[in-house]
Amino acid sequence: MLPGLVAAQSLRPEEIYQKLLPSVMTLHVENAQGETYIGTAFLALDKNTAVTSWHVVSDAVKVSAKFSDERTVTVDGLIDKDEEHDLALIRVNDLGRPEASVGQAGALIGSRAYVIGAPKGFDFSITDGLISQIQSIRGSPQYQVSCPISGGNSGGPVLNDRGEVVGITAWTKMDAQNLNFAIPASFLRRLNPSRSITPWKQVAEAARAKDKTPAAEPDSQKVGAAAGEIGELKRVLAQAAGRRVTITVRDEDAEEKFSLVLPKDFVK
Repeated sequence: MLPGLVAAQSLRPEEIYQKLLPSVMTLHVENAQGETYIGTAFLALDKNTAVTSWHVVSDAVKVSAKFSDERTVTVDGLIDKDEEHDLALIRVNDLGRPEASVGQAGALIGSRAYVIGAPKGFDFSITDGLISQIQSIRGSPQYQVSCPISGGNSGGPVLNDRGEVVGITAWTKMDAQNLNFAIPASFLRRLNPSRSITPWKQVAEAARAKDKTPAAEPDSQKVGAAAGEIGELKRVLAQAAGRRVTITVRDEDAEEKFSLVLPKDFVK
């Protein structure tokens, strides 16, 4: 170490938790269909700005944030997003709360990691583990972490032993044991906290418009092979209308799980 430089001190888990707790919030998200979801976010980068996962708020029409002191505030809208890396900045009246410190260096494989979030709605829970590996997912680096993660953790901070944010909790592989992934915090540099706010209504309208955008003409040789599977999927979904179901979507190495009550007119 160079003379005059002091290494940043490692903190005990309870110190990390108390340091970050004022900056972390549980998000309650409602979409145009009236469905509600829970996610996590944390204050960072600028005043009244919070970081979360894009998939948590991508079709939101209303979002509120609850802090650990039970104070609930309205989340005014979207500031910026990075769909490729599943990141979003949102506007929150933080009432003078401290911002989390974002680490300048990447996390090392084997280093200690901590996650704070709301797994299955259990607010402000902390778990620990390691940065197990750095994997390439769809051509982009992601941290594989051994910290236990469940639905509701998405968008929360992954912290090093100094209480600095090194990643953003993203997803978990459902057919494996404790195989979880986070987006490196370095990708936050692509987002601009100074952009004007987009109201949630416009965010939801843009999401619906994107869903209606015609896809490219499929290869005619593949249409027949896929038609049977599509028909079977529609049949199963139609039979499940009005009941709560769990749908797992796998896309290459990524996987997401949704639990919802299917509307009776879901399949037309």
